[in-house]
Amino acid sequence: MRKIAAVVFAVAMLVSCKSKQAVLGEQGAEEDRTAKEIVKGHYANNKDFKTLYIKADARYTDKNLAQKVSADIRIKKDEKILVSIKFLGITMAKALITPDRVSYYEKLGNTYFDGDYAMLSRWLGTELDYKKVQNLFTGQALYNLEKEQLTAKIENGLYRLFSKSGGISKEFMFEGANYLLKKESIYQEGKEPRSLDIQYPAHREFGSRIMPASIKIEAVQNDKVNINIDYNSVTFDEDFSFPYDVPEGFEQVFIN
Repeated sequence: MRKIAAVVFAVAMLVSCKSKQAVLGEQGAEEDRTAKEIVKGHYANNKDFKTLYIKADARYTDKNLAQKVSADIRIKKDEKILVSIKFLGITMAKALITPDRVSYYEKLGNTYFDGDYAMLSRWLGTELDYKKVQNLFTGQALYNLEKEQLTAKIENGLYRLFSKSGGISKEFMFEGANYLLKKESIYQEGKEPRSLDIQYPAHREFGSRIMPASIKIEAVQNDKVNINIDYNSVTFDEDFSFPYDVPEGFEQVFIN
């Protein structure tokens, strides 16, 4: 599993600034708001785009491995995400994510994987699909908050939305100026509890769009995985291709 960690979670290495713009100013939550008002404010942030091209750096850590990688990420909204993983400027792996499939290949072991979202969901500790992964990249809540039964309160200077159903607890924290997502946590109870914690320490503004400036992720399921992401550049609505072909002679791997 450690072999694919840098590949899969280079997927999380998205979104940055074309140049080093200043971090967007944020405010604390001061006045009580209903859950509906907070959700409406969150979705009022413009996330419309046709394509995104992002360059980023990230650090992956688990109990056995600590690794720094860089990545070029190409996104065609609602259709596909291509991640090219680089180490010392050399492409070592690629991952292609579509609404139906998660695929990757890596050159160190000359192996490739092609399957559904079950592997990625197990690794991150919550059920994932394409929309949730894309939301992670753009700083939106993983779940459709308009369909959640949420309670609202102010906690630690942030707006907190919370729900619990079927043994799954969901928490979403927002700042007060633009209802930007600062933190979301998903915890699943049971014999093998698992959790996913995502934080957005800062945001930047690109034209009319506000995007994350950094992401911190912690996934716990038996073992703990941490990913800290620093962003370098993002470009909107350019035309580019999505080249992805598994090299000949690579061996397919199957993950239980």
